[in-house]
Amino acid sequence: IYFFFYVFNRKTGEPPLINGWIPYLGKALIFRKDAFKFLLDQQKKLGDIFTVHIAGRYITFIMDPFQYVYVIRNSKQLEFHEFADKMASKTFDYPALSNVKFPELKENLHRIYQYLQGKPLEIISDHMMKNLQDIFEWKCSQATDWETEKMYKFCCSVMFEASFVTLYGRVPAADGRKVISEIRDKFIKFDASFPYLAANIPIELLGATKKVRKELIHHFLLQNMTKWLGGSKVVQARQDIFEKYELLGDYDKAAHHFAFLWASVGNTIPATFWAMYYLLRHPEALAAVRDEIDHLLQSTGQKRGPTYDIHLTREQLDNLVYLESALNESLRMCSSSMNIRISQEDFVLKLEGDQEVSLRKGDWIALYPQILHMDPEVYEDPKVYKFDRYIENGKKKTAFYKAGRKLKYFLMPFGSGISMCPGRFLAMNEMKMFLFLLLAHFDVELGENKAVRLDNSRMGLGILLPDTDIAFRYKLRS
Repeated sequence: IYFFFYVFNRKTGEPPLINGWIPYLGKALIFRKDAFKFLLDQQKKLGDIFTVHIAGRYITFIMDPFQYVYVIRNSKQLEFHEFADKMASKTFDYPALSNVKFPELKENLHRIYQYLQGKPLEIISDHMMKNLQDIFEWKCSQATDWETEKMYKFCCSVMFEASFVTLYGRVPAADGRKVISEIRDKFIKFDASFPYLAANIPIELLGATKKVRKELIHHFLLQNMTKWLGGSKVVQARQDIFEKYELLGDYDKAAHHFAFLWASVGNTIPATFWAMYYLLRHPEALAAVRDEIDHLLQSTGQKRGPTYDIHLTREQLDNLVYLESALNESLRMCSSSMNIRISQEDFVLKLEGDQEVSLRKGDWIALYPQILHMDPEVYEDPKVYKFDRYIENGKKKTAFYKAGRKLKYFLMPFGSGISMCPGRFLAMNEMKMFLFLLLAHFDVELGENKAVRLDNSRMGLGILLPDTDIAFRYKLRS
């Protein structure tokens, strides 16, 4: 009875509803198990637009990538920030930005993202490059012969420390590196619970997560942060804004800083792992990217090795087409973000080809770009890693087609429109610099012959993690 009541209560113009027979949960369990397969199955049965009942929410999926633009440009009726604000405030334990006690806090924080673009982006990227070089130099001093490490752990260690020092500054204590690694270990524990927090599961049900989160937030209290040296302008600007709000407690400010750290590395670390893993799995890709790196160093008169500082301009970094293509290809294969918008009113969404979708206030609209990324019409052999997929005639390839028509959106690892990650340019630079320095300094190879697969527990939340770690080894290039 429950199922039929909902199906036949649909209004004119509303998409077909997949309801499920379990009250409240609907299709949540099957969606969580494998969202990609579930959505493809529904698309075959019902077409490109349908609504799914998932854990009390009615989510309308738009599957046709040519229709994405109509969702993305309707930012007035289809809002994102309120949803993101609620989720983040609950996950990271700070009061919602929309709280009337903090007028214009959301807008003021949003303006700060100018520090992650243009000239300021070049400055913060230079700092990141220097910090990465310091870490790789230290790694070089340890690697007298072949060193073996676990790859995910290695990526996590290097990227977390370099990002932390770049954003928040150095911990000046004699054991500064140890302090950062302690924060990193707690971060990894918290991060393991992130999908459950995002799914609205109370933190009290997640073991030690609440305690770990509190400890992490305490690291970012003002009395601790003021001791750190050489932090970034973006973090300083955030601090200055928080100080203007007397009703924002010290703990709340610290929670905001912790949330910013998570946003900076939560997806970048696994994305770095996949970029490195795929390069090491494909010798021809590794050789092409390394040749490009060596050629740039030679043409600019720079020497590689732990005692030499390497400097890359933004233009030089952008011109590494094989490196960027290999990175984009790994992002295509490992990203699984669900782009969500919430209908602010009852309204009719007009789509291409005179199609219309009737939406109710509070309905969710979702784009699921992983379907696009794995579409064989857009990407030939989509399950195969092709490091040069984004290169054409030696230049960046930006034209991709479906059904003979050029797509506006063909690669969407960082979201879309108003929900696009503001740190995406810095994230791309960081990953490129990591791979550049790794391949400039070291010979690297896999230490075991096993396939690493995607762990689907984060489907819809960004970059998927590996289901296992894998050994690799490195030594200084002669």
